[in-house]
Amino acid sequence: MIEHLYIHIPFCPNICPYCAFYKESAGRERVETFLDALLLETEHWSLRLKPKTVFFGGGTPSALSISQFEKLLGGLRSQLDLSNLEEWTIEMNPATVAADKAALLKDFGINRISMGVQSWDDAVLKSLGRTHDADKAEESFQVLRDAGFDNVSIDLIFGVPGQSLKSWRETLERSLSLAPEHLSAYGLTYEEDTEFFQKLGRGEMAPDEGLEADQFELTAELLGNAGYAQYEVSNYALAGQESIHNSAYWRGYDYIGLGPSAFSTVGSKRWRNIRDTGVYSESTMTGRTAVDFEEEVSDRIKAGERAAFGMRTNTGLPFSESSSWENELRKAAGEGLVIVERDRWLLTAKGRLLADMVAEIFV
Repeated sequence: MIEHLYIHIPFCPNICPYCAFYKESAGRERVETFLDALLLETEHWSLRLKPKTVFFGGGTPSALSISQFEKLLGGLRSQLDLSNLEEWTIEMNPATVAADKAALLKDFGINRISMGVQSWDDAVLKSLGRTHDADKAEESFQVLRDAGFDNVSIDLIFGVPGQSLKSWRETLERSLSLAPEHLSAYGLTYEEDTEFFQKLGRGEMAPDEGLEADQFELTAELLGNAGYAQYEVSNYALAGQESIHNSAYWRGYDYIGLGPSAFSTVGSKRWRNIRDTGVYSESTMTGRTAVDFEEEVSDRIKAGERAAFGMRTNTGLPFSESSSWENELRKAAGEGLVIVERDRWLLTAKGRLLADMVAEIFV
């Protein structure tokens, strides 16, 4: 049985200029048709799924209305065996958090929230195209606490043009003052098909790699001093609060992705659903495939992916799985990027800063 399920909710009330995930604006009829298709796709996989984790990503899953959530969550509960479920996460935009919606999610069994605060600096939020301000984000965090959520992650972005080291420190400190169980801190990337990528190409934006390195190092220092373990390059958690779902990805476990643009990997097969909500919904509802891309993944490629992700985590890469890259790893050790600890390779502080470069060893 497959234990990990990702569901992509593509609708967003606002399209952020840095986001490269598949998303689109919502219309009531379009959402209802999508939900029908999603539940039909779920039914197709129901006999092979017994989820340990479920993750709603987007898009902005929390943009769904109360009635739409009732339809979706009720349908999933009727179709899936959730007796082994340990972690059910939903991504939420602070602008879409409300007490009645939070209570509904809790009642249906969602037990983990990943809230995209991104910054506590209103000027930075504006540059990121976010529709909330810092006060709304803090209010939303409290709404989630009042609803009984005791596993909340705050997502942040550093490396934003115009974001000073002081601003980033204040964002980290305000996040810590709320005592979330988990924090994710991602460096801004300029992805194709985004407004920021176009601005980068026109010379209107430019990364400051030195400042980004300082922000990254400050993150590790402040969060580490506050008791948060850096269990993956961009992710920090209190003891026992690591994301089970994301850890399953990093370890190369099988998972199913439902909804437009969602990827799945099962055994040696990998596929992606259609990146168009209307076409996805029509194809699914008429009994045709929702898949628009599939490939065979060799054992060597899967081993390389597990190694690359493993090196990003605090469990590292065991010697028993590293023999194919031993020469490259020894060279990286000579450059101060990796170290040997007991029976495995681990990134150094410098290596965590250059984790993407280390990952190239395994590609």
